[in-house]
Amino acid sequence: MTERTLKPKAAQLHEGLLRLHIESTSGDKLVTEIGNRHVRQWHTGLLDDGPGASTVAKAYRLLRAILNAAFEDDLIKNAGVERPKERPVLTVAEVFTLAASVPPRFRALVLLATFGSLRGGEPAALRRDHLDLEARTVRIEASVSGMKTGELITGRPKSDAGARVVTLPEVIIGDLAWHLQRFNEQAPDGLVFVGEKGAQLRRSNFTKVWAKALTKSGLPKIHIHDLRHTGNTLAAATGATLKELMTRMGHSSTKAAMVYLHAPGTGTER
Repeated sequence: MTERTLKPKAAQLHEGLLRLHIESTSGDKLVTEIGNRHVRQWHTGLLDDGPGASTVAKAYRLLRAILNAAFEDDLIKNAGVERPKERPVLTVAEVFTLAASVPPRFRALVLLATFGSLRGGEPAALRRDHLDLEARTVRIEASVSGMKTGELITGRPKSDAGARVVTLPEVIIGDLAWHLQRFNEQAPDGLVFVGEKGAQLRRSNFTKVWAKALTKSGLPKIHIHDLRHTGNTLAAATGATLKELMTRMGHSSTKAAMVYLHAPGTGTER
């Protein structure tokens, strides 16, 4: 399958799928390093990040076509050999080290994204009245998506299960309270996380902060969405049930949650 055989609209769709959903997690791997296990983990991670079932299916079909073409062209000699690394999981101590390495206004974001199992666009949509610190809960009702034009679109989660209430651990409540006193919009329904100039948080801007924090903390290179992966793994390790994991993750299917119930320990892959 070559791009010149595709109509312009299809070629644009494939370019977007490659750039946003395939290369972002597989772009640094050789074709020969991609095995069945890696594809399963990639697929689970994509479901976890919530771009939508239709987009996930299209990305999967495109990756399958690429790998099939590589196999037919003898680029893959040992397709049955699995060499992928596990997605990294931080320890609790490493999460707090990372939180201490970002600017103070983003400390609570790191902790909440981890221990609240938030998806990528959910922190930017979070409002003050979505947090109940006495009950130790966060209510997820919306998510922010960035368009190619630079416009930010706030909408409901992509599925009914995505709208959820997540119980938070006591250990981060003090940090959330401290944040609410200093860095958020002060209206009762004000945004919890905003940029340094008070504008709505953009993931592209936070990516720069993230890169600096990784260097400062000395932690291995991980993606922002690995915070959610870490939170799910830690929740499973502390005894969360399948139903509780599904609620935290915002999934109506048991498939993704089962991955965490059967995950090995919680130490970071080095």
